[in-house]
Amino acid sequence: MKLNTLSSKIIKAAINIHAALGPGLLESVYQKCMAIELDALGMDFKTEMPLPVVYRDRVITDDGFRIDIIIEDTIIVELKSVERVKSVHKKQLLTYLRLSKKPLGLLINFNETLLKEGITRIVNQR
Repeated sequence: MKLNTLSSKIIKAAINIHAALGPGLLESVYQKCMAIELDALGMDFKTEMPLPVVYRDRVITDDGFRIDIIIEDTIIVELKSVERVKSVHKKQLLTYLRLSKKPLGLLINFNETLLKEGITRIVNQR
C-alpha cells in the first residue's frame, strides 16, 4: 500500500475515535482505541515496540525508546493527549524515524477540538 493511502486510513481511524470520544482522555486510551480501529481495517501493526539505540554499529540499549504504534512496518504513529504539541514532540518522532529507518511518521494529538489541527506529518529525509 502506498504511503499516502496508508496514512489517510490511519488519519481516518483517528478521526473516528476522536468523533466518538472527543478530547481529554489519556494517551493510553487513544492507543487502545487505535489498535481496535487498525485491527478492524485489517492493518498489520505493533504497539509499544522497543526501539534500540545503535551507535557505530554497536547496540547502546535494546530498549532506548518505545514506539507507540508502527503500522505495516512503514509508518510510525506517535500519540499525544497534550494541551499543545511542542517542538520536542516533533523531534522525538523524527528521532524514531531516523533510528528505525522508516519513511513517514504521524504525530496525532487527540487533545484538540478539531483533530485535524492536532495531526503533524513528518517525513524522514535520510
